[in-house]
Amino acid sequence: MSNEKSITLDASGVYYKQLNDKLRQIVAGGAKEINITNVNGQRYIGTDLVSDVKINIHGTPGSDLASFMDGPTINVFGNAQDGVANTMNEGEIVIHGDSGDIAGFAMRGGRLFIKGSAGYRVGIHMKSYKEKIPVLVVGGIAHDFLGEYMAGGILVVLGLGYEDKEIFLDAGYIGTGMHGGVIYLRGKVNDYQLGKEVSILELDENDKALLKKHLADFAKYFGYDLNKILEKEFIKLLPLSHRPYGKLYAY
Repeated sequence: MSNEKSITLDASGVYYKQLNDKLRQIVAGGAKEINITNVNGQRYIGTDLVSDVKINIHGTPGSDLASFMDGPTINVFGNAQDGVANTMNEGEIVIHGDSGDIAGFAMRGGRLFIKGSAGYRVGIHMKSYKEKIPVLVVGGIAHDFLGEYMAGGILVVLGLGYEDKEIFLDAGYIGTGMHGGVIYLRGKVNDYQLGKEVSILELDENDKALLKKHLADFAKYFGYDLNKILEKEFIKLLPLSHRPYGKLYAY
């Protein structure tokens, strides 16, 4: 084990299990910042780590980045594959590129910022518990089943780079099965794009303050002008019921 405060780990040609074993060893040794270079699809990086360590990933991490993570900060200088922040409990992930499918799956705490776009089923099964509220911000667009079965948390899609389109988001089935949490969209959607479990509402002052709080960090991380982001109108999607399928079950 090492007592160094900052360490560089070369992932070139390293099998994902060995890479993660070495990462856990370094974290246990007290490192406060770890730079992982030449990452090329290795899975489960940061999984189950309980620490305040900062991890900088250079390259493209594989699926389930930061799964069940509890505390660390991860910066990804590139794209990320599927399942980022799967069931993450606490911490922060900042992706300076795009993300694959099911980003934020069952996320139950912490924050995930994606500069670019994300794939399908973003935010599926997000949940919150007492004061623990997960936050997921997508800078570009997301695809079908955005916020599917959401039970809690805050999901934001900004559509940056798509300002010339009246309807920036071409996703369908948005909020299908949603029964908790809130989705904020920067722009408009058509009613037919929504799951039948959600409705469109205007933002109130509390919504605006909440967005400003998280988007200030988004702008800082990725070099955007916060005021320009907030210039465009947002809409809010909320579930119509906390038990949308309650009548399907016999008692």
